[in-house]
Amino acid sequence: MILASALAAAVLFGSGAYLLLKRDLIRMVAGIMLISQSAVVTIMAAGLSRGPAAIAVAPGDAVSDPLPQALALTALVIGLATVALLLALVHRAVVVFRTAEQDELAATEAVHEAGLERQRQADREETEARLEDERRAERERAR
Repeated sequence: MILASALAAAVLFGSGAYLLLKRDLIRMVAGIMLISQSAVVTIMAAGLSRGPAAIAVAPGDAVSDPLPQALALTALVIGLATVALLLALVHRAVVVFRTAEQDELAATEAVHEAGLERQRQADREETEARLEDERRAERERAR
């Protein structure tokens, strides 16, 4: 692997890891994107050769291996799809919760869960009261 490619992959991976550790969702997505790109650079550097492309060459000539290029293209497509999905999820979270900060989302989720638990408790009490009223009415009809 050429030194420049190794350094580029290391810088991309390090930057991606740094961004992934941030508390902002957009920065986390950018970190995932950079780590994905570092994988592509690594794949391309691993398959680097000086031969011509494998298009219409004479038998026995040295050609470059097309497999790393195909793997890199596949990694690019998968990375793009992953980033698109994550950005859509982040957009939805920002629209619903009006924040992209992970801490604020956790606090909002805790408040929401507490409200849901209160609602469930109220529903249980209402159901128990209704069942008790129905049982009482049945006993009175049976007399």
